[in-house]
Amino acid sequence: MDAFFAAVEQRDNPALRGKPVIIGGDPRYRGVVSTCSYEARKYGVRSAMPLRQAKELCPNGIFIVGHMRKYEESSSRIMEILRDYTPLIEPISIDEAFLDVTQCQTLFGTAEKIAREIVDRIEKEERLTASIGVAPNKFLAKLGSDLRKPKGFVVINPEDVSDLLKDLPVKKIWGVGPKTEQALLSLGIPTIGILREVPLDLLVSNFGKETGEHLYQLSRGIDNRSVVTAEDAKSIGHETTFQEDTDDREYLTAVLLELSDMVARRMRRYQVQARTITLKLRDANFHTITRGRTLMHPTDFEEVIFNTALELAREVEWGRKKVRLLGVSASNLTRGGDEQLTLFNGEDRVRLKKLHQTVDQIKDKLGEHAVTRGRIANLKKNPRPPGWRGRGE
Repeated sequence: MDAFFAAVEQRDNPALRGKPVIIGGDPRYRGVVSTCSYEARKYGVRSAMPLRQAKELCPNGIFIVGHMRKYEESSSRIMEILRDYTPLIEPISIDEAFLDVTQCQTLFGTAEKIAREIVDRIEKEERLTASIGVAPNKFLAKLGSDLRKPKGFVVINPEDVSDLLKDLPVKKIWGVGPKTEQALLSLGIPTIGILREVPLDLLVSNFGKETGEHLYQLSRGIDNRSVVTAEDAKSIGHETTFQEDTDDREYLTAVLLELSDMVARRMRRYQVQARTITLKLRDANFHTITRGRTLMHPTDFEEVIFNTALELAREVEWGRKKVRLLGVSASNLTRGGDEQLTLFNGEDRVRLKKLHQTVDQIKDKLGEHAVTRGRIANLKKNPRPPGWRGRGE
C-alpha cells in the first residue's frame, strides 16, 4: 500500500488531502514517524525518523497519533480482496503481502491481469492506492513494487533481470539497511551490478555467511523462497534492525519482550504452540549468533517465550558488543493440546490462559496497541535508540 496509515487518514478526512500528514504523535515528545504522506516526504520526512527531526524538516506538517484499529480494519478488507484470487498469500506486514498466482492464471488470466484487477479493486472498494511488482520471485516482486511508488505497477520478466539490477544502488537489495550500505560503499560497491562481480568468499568474510550469501544470490536476481501461508509456516518469528546499534540491556530487554509478545499473539491466532524458541542476534560487525532451546512442553505463552529468549541472550553475553539486529522465533510447531511449560502450576496456567484470551479479544476489537505491558509502553515513550523498524517472518 502507498503511505498506508497516512492515506487512510486522508481518505477519511478530506481536509487532510494534499497536505503533509505525519503519523506518529506529538513532535514535542520523543517518538518516531510511523509513516507519512507523499506530501511530507518531499520535505525529507521518512519512516522511523525522530518526530522532532520531522518537525524541523516539515514545520507545517500535520502530526497525528494514528488510529490502529481503523488501519487494521482496512488491511483486513484488502487481504480479503487478495484471497479472491489465490489462497497462497504471505502477509509480511499490515500493508504488504506476497501472492503466488502461478496456479491461478487459467482461471483469472495472466499474473499481470490479476495484479491490475487487484489494484483497481483496492482503489474502488477502499479508495486507496497500491503499488505492485509482478516478477518470477519474491525479491524481484518486492523490488518492483518499490520502484515507482505511488501507484507503481512494474512487471519484471526473467530476461530483463540483469539489465534492471545492473545500475540500481545496493540499498535496493532487500535487507540492506544504512549500515550494510555503508559497509558496501566502503568496499567500493555502490551498485548491484558491481556487487554481482564480487566473489562469494569475499562477501562472506566481510559480512558473515548468512548476509554474504544473501547479497550474492539477490544481486543475481536469485531467490528460491516460496510464498509461505500461515497454515504452512514452519516457524513464527519477529525481528528488528535498530537504526543505531545499541548495548543498552534495559532497552534490548524491553524490545525482546515486545518481540515475544508479537510471536505469542500470532501463535494463538493460528492456534499453534511451539516446542523450540530461537534467539537471533547480529552485532555491529555483522556477526550473527543464533541460539535455540527445545522446551519440555509446547507453549504459546509470551512469558515462556520471553524467559527462554532472555536466558539464551544472557548465555551469549548480549550487550558485550553493540547489537544491530534482534529477533525471536518459535518453531517445531504443533496444533492442539493445552499443556504449557511447567514454569507455571496448573492454577497459574489457567489464569494466564484466561488473561491471554481476554487481551487477545480486546486487541482483536480495538487494535494491537489497545493493551500493552508497562515496560513496552515506556519503551515506546522513550525509545533508545531513536526508533526501530521491525518485521515479521
